[in-house]
Amino acid sequence: MIKTALIITWVVFNIIALIYLVTPPPLLRDLPNSVRSTLPGDTVQLKNVSGYFTNLTRREVINHYLSFYNHPLLIHLNHPPEKSKTIFRDTMQSYYLEELVLPFKESLFINGYEWENDVFTKPEKRIANKLTYNGVSYSAKITLKTFPVSIFNRLLIFGFSQASLILIFLIYHHALKHEN
Repeated sequence: MIKTALIITWVVFNIIALIYLVTPPPLLRDLPNSVRSTLPGDTVQLKNVSGYFTNLTRREVINHYLSFYNHPLLIHLNHPPEKSKTIFRDTMQSYYLEELVLPFKESLFINGYEWENDVFTKPEKRIANKLTYNGVSYSAKITLKTFPVSIFNRLLIFGFSQASLILIFLIYHHALKHEN
């Protein structure tokens, strides 16, 4: 009875996991009330990167992308802004860096630079970093980078983890038999 319940639970879990793994990650839309950047490094020069000039606040930007990544398995991480130099490029300006992770599927890094809040520049010198694009001033530049995982790799990792769990169970079961 218990063995049958465990097998049914394992099968149901695997079916749900496979459905999750083969479902594509959300398609991101452009940031509302923003202008898409065509500056070098914000288009095709860096894979899976896009940039936006905006007057939206940090919370508005993050909430916009959280609406696409609305999932019970979502992991929301807040990184130190210095890490943006390793994720994007070494000349990246950053005030905040947040990551939205859908485990085994995709990570979205959201880098925000707000020139008025730049902690690396003295307040009296911040005006030199004012963001102007195509003659319009903006309070922030948002840069996004996605790290997608292919369906093949998702299923491969899932298969290896399932095989490992079965192997661990069999070894444990075998060890218990020989102990008695």
